[in-house]
Amino acid sequence: QVHLVESGGGLVQPGGSLRLSCAASGFALDDYSIGWFRQAPGKAREGVSCISLTDGITFVADSVQGRFSISGDYATNTVYLQMNTLKPEDTAVYFCAADVTCQRVGILSSLYRVRGQGTQVTVAS
Repeated sequence: QVHLVESGGGLVQPGGSLRLSCAASGFALDDYSIGWFRQAPGKAREGVSCISLTDGITFVADSVQGRFSISGDYATNTVYLQMNTLKPEDTAVYFCAADVTCQRVGILSSLYRVRGQGTQVTVAS
């Protein structure tokens, strides 16, 4: 059974850092691309970042370029989203999803095979 579990969210001050984890089970990271999305109240869902380890592709949205980075660890079957220099506008529920259409220009579709339950990130003083 394909399953994703996020962790690492929380409350952080502006300028701080968090690392989100997306632990995959039931499949290997080579099988599917993984994407990170965020959803803030009253705003559209945003595809923040994605990675295709098989194709060697990563994408980071312009809104977080230079502050967020994505990586994958085969040993732990986990994808990480490192978030630095966090801003209040980064506040959202973040979730990861498997089998996204990950290209260097972006996540090209809102479709995915499975998603995690999400983790809250709050950036506030």
